[in-house]
Amino acid sequence: MKDHFSTESEKYAQFRPHYPSEFFGYLNEITSHKEIAWDCGTGNGQVAFELARSFDKVFATDISQAQIDQSIAADNIHYSVQPAEKSSFPDYFFDLIVVAQAIHWFNFDKFYAEVRRTVKNDAILCVVGYGRVSVSEEIDQVIDIFYQNIIGPYWDKERKYIDEYYQTIPFPFQELTTPDLSIDLEWTFEHFMGYLNTWSAVKKFISKNNYNPVTELQSALNDHWASDTLKKVSFPLLLRVGHT
Repeated sequence: MKDHFSTESEKYAQFRPHYPSEFFGYLNEITSHKEIAWDCGTGNGQVAFELARSFDKVFATDISQAQIDQSIAADNIHYSVQPAEKSSFPDYFFDLIVVAQAIHWFNFDKFYAEVRRTVKNDAILCVVGYGRVSVSEEIDQVIDIFYQNIIGPYWDKERKYIDEYYQTIPFPFQELTTPDLSIDLEWTFEHFMGYLNTWSAVKKFISKNNYNPVTELQSALNDHWASDTLKKVSFPLLLRVGHT
């Protein structure tokens, strides 16, 4: 699994969007047993923290110690550095496994074998993520040019799964119908720029070219977004859920 997120891990905790309460409400509805959950690829632990409100125990793993160092603590969350495809968990252990904005980095076959090994009977696997951000027609056009033409060559090939709304990932489970959800937030221009700077393609562009392309993008957006104004930003939720 590639690790693009250990460097500047505090920025991920600060600028990445959080999943809406409706998503966790949906998980609560479809999960019959709420003893033990696994948040696989936990990052800074935002999903683990929400799961800990409903589950007796939550185990949260990531390959990045730097990300886990930024995690949100709770008495019933246990964080550890482990790969998704080969964990130390016992057989028949979990009622729910959640993978948030991470499945596209995994070896699908090996991870799904690990899912089948570690879940209880009739457990739930939830693969969730979010797609391209949308603000307004004018801003979206500028972002699209930036996304496709400026940093496009610097995205890893796995990014295509997000652009395809997770519909093209293999998902060999008894799939459930999922609601149409989105992440809707109000951000300042500064927060929006901070979010764009967490994109892995931006970081790769900087490494190759020795300057930050977001600086030029910021100038292009100044006419559309006053620095002291809040704007609604929206991310489509990507959701695949199934019985294991």
